[in-house]
Amino acid sequence: MQRNTTALVTGATAGIGAEFARQLAARGHDLVLVARDAARLDALAADLAARYRVRCEVLAADLSVRGDVDRVAERLDSTTEPIHILINNAGFGFTTTLTDADTGELERAVDVMALAPMILGGAAARAMVPRGSGQIVTVASLSAWVTQGAYSAVKSFAKVWSEGLAGELAGTGVTATALCPGWVTTEFHDRAGLTGQATSIPRWAWVSPQRCVREALRDADKGRILSLPTLPWKLAAFALQHAPRSIVHALSRRLTAAKAT
Repeated sequence: MQRNTTALVTGATAGIGAEFARQLAARGHDLVLVARDAARLDALAADLAARYRVRCEVLAADLSVRGDVDRVAERLDSTTEPIHILINNAGFGFTTTLTDADTGELERAVDVMALAPMILGGAAARAMVPRGSGQIVTVASLSAWVTQGAYSAVKSFAKVWSEGLAGELAGTGVTATALCPGWVTTEFHDRAGLTGQATSIPRWAWVSPQRCVREALRDADKGRILSLPTLPWKLAAFALQHAPRSIVHALSRRLTAAKAT
């Protein structure tokens, strides 16, 4: 009997990551679930294994710690239990500004949302290319098209790195897709202390995690380099890409001001 393909999902216990885990399990993929909270990982693994009859392995890791990142990279490098799909999803919102004297939170954001995806994506690619197939999905953000301080800077790296990886992997059978959502209806903003900003965003601008993940997996299946869920966000990215930078800067200042309220 042929074994199922296996997907590794970072940040799997909440928000977009948990939805990726659910939808991949529903497709019949075995899972390796990565997050910091071992208890939540065990509960999610038990639920998905019972509901979808897939194998669920848990790997507790803090991706701001290089040793933990290296352990996940070693799992991606396995030849006996190969990973066929990597979802680089782990991340968090934060309120640090670029002028704060304490850079600890920003350094952690760079570690989790830029350095870790780079290391894990490279490990996955090296393992997948000899097999001639595989998918690497990295969660970036629509904020990569604006200049909204530290968060835009980190997510811009994730987006451009993923695009660069896609170029290097062209013709290998392995694809890299950057998922760039706008506002997603998860606990992300509450956990980051950004409730004020969230309440100022009109209802039409939000997308559910279910639709976000469904469209991301569809785009990855098609080998698309960028995935922008929903037509409004596709149009927003197009407009931001082609607008004069003075307009982008002005919009970014307004978004930053809303974040601070």
